[in-house]
Amino acid sequence: MNMTGWSGDLTEIFEAAVAAAHPASILAAHLPPPPPGRIVMLAAGKAAASMAAAAVAHYTQTHDVPADRLTGIAVTRDGYALDAGPIPVVEAGHPLPNAHGLAATAKVVALAEAAGPDDLVLALISGGGSANWLLPADGISLADKQAVTKAMLRSGAGIGEINCVRKHLSQIKGGRLAHACGEARLITLAISDVPGDDPSVIASGPTVPDATTLADARAIIAKRGIDLPASCRAALDDPANETPKPGNPVFEHAEYKIVGTPAASLDAAAKVAERLGYKVVSFGADVEGEARDVAAEHARIALEAVEAGDRVAILSGGELTVTIRGEGRGGPNQEYALALALALGAHPGIAALSGDTDGTDGGTGLASDPAGAFVLPDTLAKAAAAGLDAEAALAANDSTSFFEAIGGLFVPGPTHTNVNDCRIILVDPTASSEGRPA
Repeated sequence: MNMTGWSGDLTEIFEAAVAAAHPASILAAHLPPPPPGRIVMLAAGKAAASMAAAAVAHYTQTHDVPADRLTGIAVTRDGYALDAGPIPVVEAGHPLPNAHGLAATAKVVALAEAAGPDDLVLALISGGGSANWLLPADGISLADKQAVTKAMLRSGAGIGEINCVRKHLSQIKGGRLAHACGEARLITLAISDVPGDDPSVIASGPTVPDATTLADARAIIAKRGIDLPASCRAALDDPANETPKPGNPVFEHAEYKIVGTPAASLDAAAKVAERLGYKVVSFGADVEGEARDVAAEHARIALEAVEAGDRVAILSGGELTVTIRGEGRGGPNQEYALALALALGAHPGIAALSGDTDGTDGGTGLASDPAGAFVLPDTLAKAAAAGLDAEAALAANDSTSFFEAIGGLFVPGPTHTNVNDCRIILVDPTASSEGRPA
């Protein structure tokens, strides 16, 4: 099998991970029976439109619920919209929030507050919802919230840290949407994109209790050296911005269920890898750390597998971070791939793909951004032929430009789901410099 064979195996394994988390195939089994009143669908995140569309199809086709009993709004990332019938879909900023998200989130809260005891509020939550649902605490402007988000992303903070701060600067995150629902029944169905599948971290937990505190948020800001706008400093010092905690009566009518997880997607990827003849070595779905450091460790393990004569697929999920030092373009999956390529040293028996299951990895925030990048045995040779310095590109955090120049980007487009990153390293000790045998 040639280089195309490496890419084909890697892509097939990745696509299995995505399919295992797509709302069209997983959501219907978890939807509750229709209520006497209306179904109010409030969706957020990269899977918001696809979750709303799947829910609409289920209720109208399986339960014959008329469209006039369905209301709500879905707020998703720019470029991720789908037709959800009677549920309007709004595209908003990610990872930086924008005015579209601000206006749409005000409608989300208004719909929740208008729900009555005969209605069902169906919160459909997925990764990216933290940026899409934006309603800053009193006194905080959109520009201030954008500045904080940008600074947190550049600091290397993990998703849990970022969301802790977000929750304490918001009027919808950290359980506050549950408060807005009043006496209405609230059911949240979520697709997890976070290590450990913690409901309070997924999309900043708008419908669940929050165990983190204002003091925690202040400690994160200090740890990461973030220079907060004055309005945000004041908000984190204001006890009125503390989030509702476990045991708060606002959660008496609330239920929560996770319907898609990184672990389930990684298991699906493993099954395909095994079918393709690889022994699977999995590091699990919750790997965290600096992208280039994790890549170096994974390269060491892959090289050891080659030396041992093992034909393996090394799989991992989770979300890596990048501490930005340069002015280049990239994302954690592309940076991981570039660091991996350097650490592997163009070994003919190893190839890899690192990609974000939502279809985009950092970059400009556009839906056309790459999801990640391939590392093939000829990656460094192609770079040398193109006059590229891989080490310089890594130092500048310029992985997108590097892989773009050699045709190594992975660009599947929006997948309409999100269970975090999927990293695949294939090891075949019998491969030669001409390519892997069939």
